[in-house]
Amino acid sequence: MDAELILKQIAEEVQNCTRCPLHKARRNPVPGEGPANAQIMFIGEAPGFYEDVQGRPFVGAAGKFLDELLESAGLRRADVFITNIVKCRPPGNRDPQPEELEGCEPYLDRQIEAIQPKVIVTLGRYSMNKFLPGAKISALHGQVFKVNGRLIVPMYHPAAALHQPSLRPKVEADFAILHDVLAGKVEAHEYIAPASKSKKDGPQQLSLF
Repeated sequence: MDAELILKQIAEEVQNCTRCPLHKARRNPVPGEGPANAQIMFIGEAPGFYEDVQGRPFVGAAGKFLDELLESAGLRRADVFITNIVKCRPPGNRDPQPEELEGCEPYLDRQIEAIQPKVIVTLGRYSMNKFLPGAKISALHGQVFKVNGRLIVPMYHPAAALHQPSLRPKVEADFAILHDVLAGKVEAHEYIAPASKSKKDGPQQLSLF
């Protein structure tokens, strides 16, 4: 089965998913969208109000900002794959819960396996911690890491920059490196997770919505 068919199958499974309680209140699940041969995959946190209404990722204010960021980096939405670590909207846009992350993880893993992206950009701390456990987004954003043979670039979620304008220059600067990352001009670091992690020492970030 080719990548496009696999992604279509995953999307159909997500449409009917009941793995966690989020399915009870959703309007529309949001599997993600983009070409099966995308070189860059963007992984956000979870759908918000407008995503839940439309069934598409990043269509609210953060989505409009993401489109601007992509354009500034010489990219088009049509050329990248965009999804979230959780496929259904958490009530009140709260943070995803462990059982929700666990329920959606197989879908995301299969999407990554099907697409085989050259670069994965994580938007926000929950998607970052899937690949860089225990990391602080404030310390690592905009850097390039090699994890299990893949290039991972952690970034702030666009919504964080909308809530806190002082973050906007950092987000814009992080996106500016993507062209060089794709061209292999940016050195990738090996990530070594902290020996221990507590809630106090965990990644800090503003509420995404």
